[in-house]
Amino acid sequence: MCGPEENAGFTAVMQTMLQAAQSFPGHLGGQLMKPQGDDPLDLAHVVFAFDNEVHLQAWQQSPERARCLQALEPFIVGATQVHRAPGLELWFAPASGPARPAPPRWKVAVVTWLGICPTVWVLSSLLAAPLAGWPSLPRVMVLTALVVVAMTWWVAPALTRWMTPWIYPQSSSDSP
Repeated sequence: MCGPEENAGFTAVMQTMLQAAQSFPGHLGGQLMKPQGDDPLDLAHVVFAFDNEVHLQAWQQSPERARCLQALEPFIVGATQVHRAPGLELWFAPASGPARPAPPRWKVAVVTWLGICPTVWVLSSLLAAPLAGWPSLPRVMVLTALVVVAMTWWVAPALTRWMTPWIYPQSSSDSP
């Protein structure tokens, strides 16, 4: 376990890295996610989002990122890992436990549809009367915002837990 000084140093360097990424074209956001418990095997994760591959590559190959990675070296134990989750695959990334390869895109599409279709239907049914007098665009904006919130915090995590055996079938090398 690292002490408060190391933790503060790591956090400061990560904040510098997050700020540096903001100046790059196509930057959509970034976040540092620290372990919530006391398990020494829990790792800190940094998520960067860019709008396309070219902008992501520009950030990944930048001197700014290289300087930040060099400043992080004293705080890193073991090898760093990079995991790319394009599109909705981030919804299917395990919150904890061993890293898994991204599921096939067609499975992501099926599970996403299984979440979005009933969520849109329920919210549309519930909001039809209250939003009936609204113009089309604000009505769609409210509905889609609620769908995104529901999918991100409740529906996708629940579906992922429920459908994990199908999304991530165990290969024969995973069996004892």
